[in-house]
Amino acid sequence: MATFGTLSDRLTETFRNLRKKGQLTPADVDGTVREIRRALLDADVALPVVKEFTAAVRERALGDEVNRALNPAQQVVQIVNDELIGILGGQQRRLQFAKNPPTVIMLAGLQGSGKTTFAGKLAKMLEKDGHTPLLVACDLQRPNAVNQLQVVAERAGATIFAPEPGNGVGDPVKVARDGVAYATRQQYDIVIIDTAGRLGVDAELMKQAADIRKATQPDEVLFVIDAMIGQDAVNTAKAFQDGVDFTGVVLSKLDGDARGGAALSVASVTGRPIIFASTGEGLDDVEPFHPDRMASRILDLGDILTLIEQAQSAFDEAEAMKVAEKLATETFTLEDFLEQMQQMKKMGSMKKMLGMLPGMGNMKQQLDDFDEREIDRTEAIIRSMTVAERRNPKMLNGSRRLRIARGSGMTVTDVNQLVQRFDQAAKMMKTVARGGVPNIPGMGPIGGKPSASSKRGKQQKAKGSRSGNPAKRAAENAGIAASAPATGSGFGLGGQKTPSEADLAELQKMLGRG
Repeated sequence: MATFGTLSDRLTETFRNLRKKGQLTPADVDGTVREIRRALLDADVALPVVKEFTAAVRERALGDEVNRALNPAQQVVQIVNDELIGILGGQQRRLQFAKNPPTVIMLAGLQGSGKTTFAGKLAKMLEKDGHTPLLVACDLQRPNAVNQLQVVAERAGATIFAPEPGNGVGDPVKVARDGVAYATRQQYDIVIIDTAGRLGVDAELMKQAADIRKATQPDEVLFVIDAMIGQDAVNTAKAFQDGVDFTGVVLSKLDGDARGGAALSVASVTGRPIIFASTGEGLDDVEPFHPDRMASRILDLGDILTLIEQAQSAFDEAEAMKVAEKLATETFTLEDFLEQMQQMKKMGSMKKMLGMLPGMGNMKQQLDDFDEREIDRTEAIIRSMTVAERRNPKMLNGSRRLRIARGSGMTVTDVNQLVQRFDQAAKMMKTVARGGVPNIPGMGPIGGKPSASSKRGKQQKAKGSRSGNPAKRAAENAGIAASAPATGSGFGLGGQKTPSEADLAELQKMLGRG
């Protein structure tokens, strides 16, 4: 995640130096804590949070739990991980729904924090879970705010209640009250109220937000804060807590390149949990906030669980079963390959997915250089083929390849490379479908060549994934492998082998143009 890139790099380097030591002295601990303090301050984490965090780390690192540890360096990393989870809120907190619908969710925050976009994201997420959300347009001051929410609602496939044109016209408190009444009559079970913001905190903003809260008695008040706001994060959060109060926090723009101190400060300072994290401009770029997973990402230990969840939500299980059955009995074609790529695209950004793998912080430059458009180019080449050519690539002679290259705007070399990579992918998919354990590029080996251990693994087959989709099964098996005792993670805490540059290059070749 880009927002924590600098902090993650600093902490990674600190722990890499620590691992070289067989035994830790008090001086080693003090030096490590000092580097952690500098890294947190450089990331714009609030000073009180930094002091509390580093004091807790130092106390535990000098205690008996490290002295008795077989590997003191690993134990210190675990302590930092535990304390990071603590300042990020500890346990995940989900939305609280009303016993008697509708559940009223009020959004608050400064102008430009991403409230309106998040309203659409939340509506779409809740619709997927079977709810019927209603968006209520109560930002009647910002120019075209009502129109923006209408556009967002249309993109999200949600209904909007917007009786006033906005642009300074209308009473936002009345609109909020009427919106809840309308939802009750029309049997919408969720009401999402988008309120006005300001460029800065002022009395008028707080009074309007407080009046809307009093009129609607919301079940949740979510404070949306820009993760790139820096040192102002704490003061802004405190002002909203005092003026309106809120029940949870939404971190927006976590895909930005700022230092991300807001995320590490708000939950600790306000005592309110972070419930959602917004990671991009798309309406699907939002996820429930898991403190343990976020700490793991910051420490470059990966986030396999979120990767698996995204795979489960993106892949069509019935279609996956058909593909699995075909793989086991028939030839895997370029037509099937195209369908698999389209399913992977539903999971979102390939960079984000790769960034969730353990140890990928060591390959930051390679990830930055990864070109997502290569998948589109590969798709263009396959779409330029006839149905017969997709089903039987062996018929692709020189003249056919030239025609395909011209039709897709690529070169004959690109077409040749795609066919070669497809042959490799087809063999890998066939191996997976038959219950084998191939070397997954970018993930490191999952298993290996047949051996005594692999024979025993066949007897334990029930413990692995049973998904019919080969790519999804590989991700789930990677998650199982990550949860099992192993070595080779970013800081030697267990997990998967760190992907090499060759692995990442190979993955890009398979997904797109070499």
